[in-house]
Amino acid sequence: MSRILDDAVESLLAAANPEPSPLLAEMTEHGEDRGFPTVGPDASQFLRLLATLADAERVFEFGSGFGYSAAWFLSALPADGEIVLTDYDEGNLDEAREFLGRLDADATVHYEAGDAIESFERYDGPFDAVFLDHDKQRYAEAFDKVVEDIAPGGVVVADNIMEGPVNTEDVTDALRGGDPVDDQTAGIARYVERVRDDPDFETAHVPLGEGLAVSVYRGE
Repeated sequence: MSRILDDAVESLLAAANPEPSPLLAEMTEHGEDRGFPTVGPDASQFLRLLATLADAERVFEFGSGFGYSAAWFLSALPADGEIVLTDYDEGNLDEAREFLGRLDADATVHYEAGDAIESFERYDGPFDAVFLDHDKQRYAEAFDKVVEDIAPGGVVVADNIMEGPVNTEDVTDALRGGDPVDDQTAGIARYVERVRDDPDFETAHVPLGEGLAVSVYRGE
C-alpha cells in the first residue's frame, strides 16, 4: 500500500488498472507475507508502461530482490529481449529464478549476486530501461555509470524518492538546504539534484508506490 496516495486514489487505481496475472498476484502476496518491500502493483504497472513506451529490449535492475519488478518488466520485453537482475542476497535471486521461470516469457534473464554497480560494469550497453532500487546512498553513483550506457530515449527510474527508508518531509528539507537526517535521505536528495541538473535528461517525479523519479535520456 502506498503511504503517499489517499484511500480514494488507491481505490480508483485498484478499479482502473487491469487485474495482475495470478503469478504477479502471488508475488505481491509473497512480498507482503515476507515483509519484503516491493514497488507494488500500481507503480509496477507504470514501470511496464514506461518500458513499452521506450520500446525496451534491454533492462538492467540495480536491486531486484525476489524478482517482483523484473516480472512486470519481462511482460513488456520482446522474445529477443534481455533483463539483468542484481541483488546482494543469492537467496533472493534463487526465489527470483523460481518465480520468473514460471512466466511465459522468452526474453533472456541474467542473475547477478553481489554489488550492483560492479555487475553493471561487466555488461556492455546500451540499455533501454534502468531501475534503481538498491542502496539509496549510491543512487547518484549508479546514475553516473548509467549515463554512459543508456540508449537514446531510454528511461532511468529510481524508487523510494518519497517514502520507504526515507520520508517526504525529510527529503524536501534536505533539498532546501537542511541537514539530512540520515545517509539514505542524503543519498535520495543527492540523486534528485543530480538528475534535475543534468541537461541530457528530462525528469518527472511520480507519487506512485513510494515515489518514483523518472528520467528520460534526450541525447543521441
